[in-house]
Amino acid sequence: MSDRAVSPLAGAESSGFAKVSEAGLRGMITLRGDLADAGFAGAVKAVTGCDVPGRREVVEQGGKGVAWMSPDELLVMVPHAEAEAAVAQLSQALAGSHFLAVNVSDARAVFTIEGAGAREVLAKLAPVDLSPEAFGAGQIRRTRLAQVPAAFWLSGEEVFTLVAFRSVAQYVFDLLTVSAKAGSEVGFLAR
Repeated sequence: MSDRAVSPLAGAESSGFAKVSEAGLRGMITLRGDLADAGFAGAVKAVTGCDVPGRREVVEQGGKGVAWMSPDELLVMVPHAEAEAAVAQLSQALAGSHFLAVNVSDARAVFTIEGAGAREVLAKLAPVDLSPEAFGAGQIRRTRLAQVPAAFWLSGEEVFTLVAFRSVAQYVFDLLTVSAKAGSEVGFLAR
């Protein structure tokens, strides 16, 4: 058994009318507590440089980020090698308050969906209005991707980041690949 973390799908990629990639390792921390508490917000800012996002929002800067997951839960994102230190820093800063900070990095898989057809790839699989008018930068959705839970956000002009459980990484990659298959475009979200 190795102590070295391994990416779920070794950077698998697929190209169709959009490019699908397994994005590799990313540090992810489930952080629960009172999102409105100033001490909680200060701890998040100290670790990530980001403010606590609003409902269904995500904030990213400098390789770190914070995503709203529920009224008392955030997904804190840092480089994979920094996850354990970030949990320790959060735990120290929030000591004495009601909170939970858990490193879930190795239990998650991260994907990117890129290109002009990225919205359509996800729209075929998730019950979310992905029109540019309804879903823009800085928004996140927790939903189902076919039969599995996932969360995704627009992380660039035509780039989505998607997080799912590592145990279904191959299934999610295959879903995205089939959805992005050249010739299967629906064209409903075409610009």
